[in-house]
Amino acid sequence: MESLRLFDCPALGVPATEGIKYAGSKLGLMPHILGLIEQVGPRSVLDGFSGSTRVSQALAQRGYRVISNDTAAWSEVLGTCYLLNREPRDHYQALIEHLDHVPPVDGWFTEHYGGQANGGCAVQADGLKKPFQIHNTRKLDGIRSEIENLALDHVAKAVALTSLMLALDQVDNTLGHFASYLRQWSPRSYKELTLTVPNLRGSTQDHAVFRRDIIDLASEVSVDLAYFDPPYGSNNEKMPSSRVRYAAYYHFWTSACLFDRPDLFGKAKRRADTSDKIAASVFEDFRRSGSGRFVAVEAIERLIAATNARWIILSHSSGGRATAAELGEALGRCGTVLDVIEVDHKRNVMAGMKWTNEWVRDAEESNRELLFLIEKREAPLEQAGNGREGRQHVCLSSPPS
Repeated sequence: MESLRLFDCPALGVPATEGIKYAGSKLGLMPHILGLIEQVGPRSVLDGFSGSTRVSQALAQRGYRVISNDTAAWSEVLGTCYLLNREPRDHYQALIEHLDHVPPVDGWFTEHYGGQANGGCAVQADGLKKPFQIHNTRKLDGIRSEIENLALDHVAKAVALTSLMLALDQVDNTLGHFASYLRQWSPRSYKELTLTVPNLRGSTQDHAVFRRDIIDLASEVSVDLAYFDPPYGSNNEKMPSSRVRYAAYYHFWTSACLFDRPDLFGKAKRRADTSDKIAASVFEDFRRSGSGRFVAVEAIERLIAATNARWIILSHSSGGRATAAELGEALGRCGTVLDVIEVDHKRNVMAGMKWTNEWVRDAEESNRELLFLIEKREAPLEQAGNGREGRQHVCLSSPPS
C-alpha cells in the first residue's frame, strides 16, 4: 500500500436519516462509507449489523437495493418502517394522530420504568432510578396496547412502533442507552411524549429486512457488496467480553417492540434474555482461542469467507480488542484489501462511563475507526478496484454528524 495520505476524505453530503440515540451509530462515518461504496459501484448492498438502520436508510436513498439485517427486534422494526414502506408519509397521519390521543393507563411499562418527579430526583421509593417519568410511561402503556388492538399490517405496525420509539427517545432519562439511568431527571424527561409520523419515503426498490444470524444469512443471499459493522469487544483486560453490551444497552426497545412483558433483573430492569450468558456475541469476545488468535477476529474471518458478495466493507474500532494488523492478516486470507480509511474522532458518551472501579477509560485517549474495503478472493485480482491499486488514507477528524 502507498504511504498514508492526509485530508483525502469523501464529500460530507449524505442523505438525511432518522433514528434513536445509538452508541454504535455510524452517522459521522457515513460520508466515508458511501465514498468507499461509490468506488466500486455496486447495485445491491447487505447491511449486516444494521442497528439503528441509518446506513441502510442512506443506502436506500442513494438508490441501492438494500438487505438490512440485525439480531435485534427493534432494528427489524426500524428497517421495516424505512425500507419496506411503499406509502407516502401522509398515509399514516390519521393512525399516528389516533395513537397520540389514546388515554394513558397504568400498565407494565409504568410498573417497571416509570418514576415520579420527586423534586428532580429520579431515585424512587424502591431505591431504583427510572428511565422515564410516569406521565410518559402511562401514555406509552396506553399507546402500546392500542397498537396491538388495531391489528395493523406488518409495515403499518412498524411505522407506529418507530413513531413511538422516536418519541420516547426525546423524553428519556438516560445517557443514550438502558444499562443505567440518570440520578437527576433530565430536562427532556419532563416533556410530554408526542407521536409524529416518521420521515418516510415510499420505497420502489425490492429491499429486504431480516433478523438472522449474520454468518448464516451472508452465505444465503447474493449481493454486490456487504457492509459489516460488528459489535466490538472491550479492549480492557478486566472488562468481561459481553458485559452490558448491545443486547443489554437497548433491552427497553426490544420490550417496547415485542410487548412480551419479559422477566426482568437488576437495577436497570434488564430483560432476562439479555444476561451475559445468553446474549453474548462472538464478535464481542476478547478472549483468545486455542489457536492463540482472538475469537472475535476468527469470527470476522469466518463471516467474510462465508459472504456471497464481491466486495466487503468492514468497520472496526481501535476501542475493540483486535489490532489493525491482526485484522489485516485475517482479511488478507479472504481477499484483497483495496482501501483503508482511518478516522480519528472523539469517543461517544458511552465510553466515558464507569461501570466498575477497575474500568475507567482515558477520556483523552484517541478512538479511531477503521474502514476496510475488501475484494473477495473469488473475483479476478486484475479487476480489483477497477484497476486502481490498494492504498490507505487518513482523515484526522470526523465530519460533523
